[in-house]
Amino acid sequence: MTDLKKVKNAIKPNTKIVWIETPTNPTLKCTDIAGVAKICKEMGVMLAIDNTFMSPVLQNPIKLGADIVMHSMTKYIGGHADVVGGSLHFNCPDLYDKLYFNMKSTGQIISAFDAWVALRGSKTLQVRVEKCCSNAMAIAKYLEAHPKIEKVLYPGLPSHPQHKIALKNRSNPKYSGGSGMLSFYIKGDIKKADKMMKSVRVLTLAESLGDVTSLIESPALMTHGSVPKAHREMLGIDDNFMRISAGNEDPEDLLADLK
Repeated sequence: MTDLKKVKNAIKPNTKIVWIETPTNPTLKCTDIAGVAKICKEMGVMLAIDNTFMSPVLQNPIKLGADIVMHSMTKYIGGHADVVGGSLHFNCPDLYDKLYFNMKSTGQIISAFDAWVALRGSKTLQVRVEKCCSNAMAIAKYLEAHPKIEKVLYPGLPSHPQHKIALKNRSNPKYSGGSGMLSFYIKGDIKKADKMMKSVRVLTLAESLGDVTSLIESPALMTHGSVPKAHREMLGIDDNFMRISAGNEDPEDLLADLK
């Protein structure tokens, strides 16, 4: 998806929708949203985007030409690891009406209490996300300079392969282009990765993301453990690959924990 020519060539006469996750989970590749939106419009195809990693604070795909935007409200919108929910957002009433009809007909709707929890979380979304971003940048800079780290992937760093695209996608120029999510490769094998994860005390060893609590995990062992090894390696999800979701703790505590 980082190559617009390949995106255009992949669209066939029977293609109905193009789906983007940007940044991707967990390797944080970034796609030019406006560029793909332009192609989709020319080809008469709808564009849908998973915007969970960035939240509505950092990236607004609707304004960049997307037709449908999805958020896992379990993550940044809820923000406290206490709700399971999702949301779809549309750029035209017709799409919304179709969804509303399906929800009304089949009963697939969030419970009143979960909706209230998600709404409550949304009221602190901006301040939480801004703190996650600043903590992630501090961690990314620390790890990038560390002798035991092979490589850091954070869209907010100039070293990221799609840093300029991340800047283009952002909804506010004051943000770095990254969110609270970052990934890195340690120098070592899966045993060293496991040892590191079990050594931290401030960061929590757990899946999920977008919480006020900082989380660390090994995609090869955890979130992407069911993906065949050959396919993981093709994507860059090696045994020494780690993912962090920066939370709202004091950055000095997080850096001391990693050190």
